[in-house]
Amino acid sequence: MTFKSFFLLVLFLLMIFICNCSGSYKDGAEKPAVKLLVVHAGSLSIPFKEISKEFMKAYPEVDVMLESYGSRTAARQVSDLKREVDIVGSADSDVIRKLLYPEYADFCIDFTTNEMVLVYTGNSKFKDEISSSNWFDIILKDGVEYGHSDPNSDPCGYRAVLTVKLAEDYYKKDGFYERFREKTKKKNIRPKETDLLAMIELGELDYLFIYRSVAEQHKLKYLLLPSQINLVSTEHADLYSKVSLEISGKKPGEKIVKKGAPMVYGLTIPKTAKHKEWAVKFIEFILSDKGREIMKTNGQPVLKLPVVDNPEKAPEELRGASPCSGCPGC
Repeated sequence: MTFKSFFLLVLFLLMIFICNCSGSYKDGAEKPAVKLLVVHAGSLSIPFKEISKEFMKAYPEVDVMLESYGSRTAARQVSDLKREVDIVGSADSDVIRKLLYPEYADFCIDFTTNEMVLVYTGNSKFKDEISSSNWFDIILKDGVEYGHSDPNSDPCGYRAVLTVKLAEDYYKKDGFYERFREKTKKKNIRPKETDLLAMIELGELDYLFIYRSVAEQHKLKYLLLPSQINLVSTEHADLYSKVSLEISGKKPGEKIVKKGAPMVYGLTIPKTAKHKEWAVKFIEFILSDKGREIMKTNGQPVLKLPVVDNPEKAPEELRGASPCSGCPGC
């Protein structure tokens, strides 16, 4: 190849690169000018993906970038890694208040809930025998593999443990929690609950403690647990609070006590958010009739009315946190 031919080839490739970077995006549309970064609990992945698609139809100038983690790891994207996250969506609103207040956030919107279930498959051992009155014996049988997410990374993990502790008292099974803890294998504990889905689908696990919404989204079989232990009922809040466990705190080496409580998911816009105005619009969309319907369709129950804990510190548009904010697409 001559120098002239090589030069023309390089020039041609450079022109293609420039066109791809500054030209059309999809169907001749301009590339989105705003990259809205949303980090969220793994259990919010499917509904948030659908909500994002609808939001981007209404606002084509925005590209919603979703990243899923265990909720505590999601919060640490802001506090520890100092990333310019625009929205944090946590499976436990308490994570936002404990790990991000007051340096990185100063308001939280409670917006949805969930419940713990025990997932299994057609290949799970003793699948034909298990019920809400004997599951605690089944999972401790020889050869049975079960798992849950890491309590230090993910609320679903500490909720699984709290559910087991509540079960010991509810079913009057002295020593159940200790036997459960001793039989739990490290390989069956992963950073977030959705990391374990492949393991149960491949038969590496027989049973999995996970949220009902995730089980329904992935069309998995699951065993419903009594409301006295599944952490869904506000009527049993006092009962739930009788159990607790230690998890990692805000600072390295610090331990905090996490008490049982009814499940509540939370949303916040960190103080370091790069696109606060668009973050407000996205949260408005989540709380809109359309957003709430997407959540419910994906097995994620929504609160009758979202609640803002510090309305005076929240953006004005979110202080009322009503079921419908009148955003485009409603």
